[in-house]
Amino acid sequence: MKKEEAAYWIALAHLPGWGHLKINNLIIKFYHENKISIDEFFELNDNDRKDHYQLDEKQVLDLKQAKSELAGNAFLAESFFSQGFEIIPITSPEYSKTLKVNLKTAHAPAVLYVKGNKKILEEKSVAIVGSREASETALKFTDNITKLVCNQSKVVVSGFAKGVDRQALDSAVKFKGQSVIVLPQGIMTFSSGFKNYYRQIIDGDVLVLSTFFPKAPWKAELAMARNPVIYGLADEIYVAESAEKGGTWSGVVDGLRKGRKIFVRKPEPDEKNANNILIQKGAVPVDFNGFELPKNYDITFADQDSVVQEPTDNDSLETKVRAAFGGKSLSAKELLTKLNLSWTAQKLDSYLKTLDFIEVVEEKETILYRLKGTTDMTQTELFV
Repeated sequence: MKKEEAAYWIALAHLPGWGHLKINNLIIKFYHENKISIDEFFELNDNDRKDHYQLDEKQVLDLKQAKSELAGNAFLAESFFSQGFEIIPITSPEYSKTLKVNLKTAHAPAVLYVKGNKKILEEKSVAIVGSREASETALKFTDNITKLVCNQSKVVVSGFAKGVDRQALDSAVKFKGQSVIVLPQGIMTFSSGFKNYYRQIIDGDVLVLSTFFPKAPWKAELAMARNPVIYGLADEIYVAESAEKGGTWSGVVDGLRKGRKIFVRKPEPDEKNANNILIQKGAVPVDFNGFELPKNYDITFADQDSVVQEPTDNDSLETKVRAAFGGKSLSAKELLTKLNLSWTAQKLDSYLKTLDFIEVVEEKETILYRLKGTTDMTQTELFV
C-alpha cells in the first residue's frame, strides 16, 4: 500500500455503523468495478457518490465526515509508520487469503494493522482456542498440539488472552515456531507486548495483528469481535476446553454453522465442560495428542448434564437444518450426512419442501437446497 493512501484506508475501515459487508461492497464498486483508487473515490462529490454508488443521505454524510478527518488520520499514519507498523488493505496481495476465504465479503475486515513478518500470513495456520480459566489438562493439551503444529512448520494463531491463548503463544515460542497474535485492541496500545516478544518479532517468528482503530484501548466487545478473526486466519482449529457460553463457545458454534471442520479435545470422565456438547454439534473429537477419534465416539461416560439429546421435535430439527448449510447449497444426500439422520433422501426431500426458509436450486440436473436469501460465496467476491 502507498503510504499516502493510509489516511484514506483508516477512514474507510472505521466508518461508524457501516459493518464489514457495506464497506467491502463499496470497495468492490470503486476499486474493482469503476477502477479508481481510494483517494480518487474520496475526492468524488456528493452527487457522484449518490448516483454511482447508490448511497443514501446518511452514508454520504458519513463519508463527508470521514473526509474531514483525513488530516488527523494522516498525522496518525506518520506516527504509525515511524514505529514500524504497516497497513494491509483487503485489496492487497499481502492480505491473508485464508481470512478472505473463511470470512468472505460479509465479515472480512477492510484492513489489517500489523507489525512483524507479514510472510507468516502465507503459511498454513492452526488456531488453538479455549477458556481463559482453562484446566491444567487443557493447558497440557494446548502444549501438545502446539508442539505438533510447530513440528509441521505451521503457524499458531492465538488471541493473547490468558489461559489457552497465552499457553499456545508461549509454547510456540518454546518450540521455536511461528505465531500470529490477534489483538483485542488497537495495535499502537500493545507496547508491553511488543517489549515481551521483541526478539521473536525481530527474528520473524511473531506477527502482531489488529483490525481495530490503531489507538483503540482494550474493551470486552473488541475481545468478542476479535474471535472471528482468530478462527478466520486459521486453516485448522483445535479446542482445548470450552464452557457453554463465552467467546470460545460462540466462535465454535459459528464456525460449525459455516461448515468449518473443528477439532475438540475429548474430555476426561470427571471434567465439567462443554466439549462433548460441541462434539455432538458436529465438531471432530480428538485425543490428548490431537489424533482424530472415530465418528461414533462414545460419550456415554460423560456427565449426563452436559450431553445433548438428539432432537425429536420439529423446532430442534429445523434449527439443525439451518445450521447445516453453512452458506452453501447442498443436496439431500449431503444434508443427510451432515444431520446424521436415518431417513431416506426422498423423505428429507419431502420435509425440506415444507420449510419456508428453504429454496430449491437446480444445478446441472441436480436438485440442491439452500437457505433463502443466501448465495454461494466465491473467491471472485473476495478480491482474490
